[in-house]
Amino acid sequence: MFRPSRLVLLVSSALALSACQAIRNDLAKGLNYGKSPDKTKEADLAAAKVTTIGVNSYLWRAALDTVSFMPLLQADSNGGVIVTDWYVNPSSPGERMKLTVSVLDQDLRADALKVAALRQIQQNGQWVDAPVAAATVQKLEDIILTRARDLRRAASGIR
Repeated sequence: MFRPSRLVLLVSSALALSACQAIRNDLAKGLNYGKSPDKTKEADLAAAKVTTIGVNSYLWRAALDTVSFMPLLQADSNGGVIVTDWYVNPSSPGERMKLTVSVLDQDLRADALKVAALRQIQQNGQWVDAPVAAATVQKLEDIILTRARDLRRAASGIR
């Protein structure tokens, strides 16, 4: 006699919870009654959240576009990491750079991007570590973010 009452209690609780969700859905529809749905928010959410990669697709593509002139060592879209090999600018052969770009989130935000740079200069035939100007890393992050915003605007049709 004790077990059937537990079963009845469990079934009635499950039904009550499912009814709560149905009521919540009806209320949400009622609150939006007569309003036209904002398609740009839906399109943006779809582009940012529903992708086959683990990070924001606009930031990922913008980062790849920005560092495309450098040879790539690793590009992991699930982890959001791009690592380049050493790049020597033909106009300054005594200096080389290496970048690591990390896309940290699925949202297009400034704090969802991190760029780290290594710089070496050649002294007496040896490559020696040299400091990277903070403005260099900041400029690269700004270029990637601007490109990502442009890609998002182009995809959603916003001017």
